[in-house]
Amino acid sequence: MRKERLIVPLLVLLLLAWLAGQAISSYFFEREMVRTLDDLEARGELVVTRSEVEQGWWSSTGRIHLAPLLGDVWQLEFTYRARHGVLNTHLNGEAMLRHGPDAAQLFGDLMASSPPLWQASYHTLTGTLEGGLRLSPLRITQQDRELVFDGGRLHVSGEQGDWRLRAHLDAWRLTDGVASLSIGPSTLNSHYAYTEDAHAFTQEDRLQVESMAWRQPELSLDASNLRVTNRTALDERELRMQLDIDLGEVQTAGQVLLTGELALELSRLNADALRASMSRLRELAASGHHQLDRRELLAQLEPHMLQVLQDSPRLDLLNLQLDSPMMGLSAHVDGSLFFDGRRLDELRLVDIDDPDMRERWRRRLDGDFTWYDLPTVAALWLGLPLDTRTLEVDVGRGQVRVNSRSLPQLWR
Repeated sequence: MRKERLIVPLLVLLLLAWLAGQAISSYFFEREMVRTLDDLEARGELVVTRSEVEQGWWSSTGRIHLAPLLGDVWQLEFTYRARHGVLNTHLNGEAMLRHGPDAAQLFGDLMASSPPLWQASYHTLTGTLEGGLRLSPLRITQQDRELVFDGGRLHVSGEQGDWRLRAHLDAWRLTDGVASLSIGPSTLNSHYAYTEDAHAFTQEDRLQVESMAWRQPELSLDASNLRVTNRTALDERELRMQLDIDLGEVQTAGQVLLTGELALELSRLNADALRASMSRLRELAASGHHQLDRRELLAQLEPHMLQVLQDSPRLDLLNLQLDSPMMGLSAHVDGSLFFDGRRLDELRLVDIDDPDMRERWRRRLDGDFTWYDLPTVAALWLGLPLDTRTLEVDVGRGQVRVNSRSLPQLWR
């Protein structure tokens, strides 16, 4: 009898614990949703809003809207329905891309294709989310032009402050009359880590294109294993960007036309001034200044954007190596270019089209580059002795000299 008396209270406790778990799961999901969207908007590139939000213990629904900070070129909308469990929340919905000021839907209005479907799972205890989206094949035809995309899939995973994206895109082909361009399959791996409000962040993107082909009646080009890596880091002091490109192998007429690598780094962009620029840009967007023309927008941002240059940015060409077995030419170049960030009050962005102002900007440039193992044909083109094997390019106050000589006029 005592055991039977304990069953009812135990069941009540279990029911209360389950209801509490449901409420906590719903609360944590909503909290993480708000924090993640706030962090996404804090990056400064997007306007992020939600509408039609209904939050409940068992399920929640709503729409997430993403749009560029200024302008109405595109809007991306995600509908979601979240089914809450004690340990997990399962989500699904549609992704809709709208285009132009009339917000015409790409899927449905402009193309006879249904919107992509997405689904995800949020783990309450760990605060992690995993989700995916599948892109359906599509075909767009306009007179002699045709775009064919074989589809793809995207996978997102992570938690607040640390997100990863993996995208696999099947081949797509663009045909214009007798000319055509084919690209893919392609794979993109992206990692984005940030502090609260995106005050500091690191983003690394790795793109690999397995093949690329260009066809026209008198020219055929085939490229394989193209790789592009981009790394952007914002810390307390500076914004630093690195770019690495591996051209793989480009062939034509059964021969290797080109192989090569490129490594660049841009650094010493003042972090505080950059944050101030993005803050001002968000203020303009929030106050309804969406229709500012280029000059008006530059006038509003100019004081902050000029201060981004106060630490004298530098561009380092870490490595440029090109080889053309077919043509018997090669290039191996490295060097650095510096911008003089002193007396920024002498410069204007709004008057950059004025020849005198462009000359002021040009005189701020200094640097040097070295081309090793200079091909004879390049020496001939530059008017140098044919036995020249090293080309020294010096930039002083915007004036370019090659091997201590003024740069000759290359085109007439």
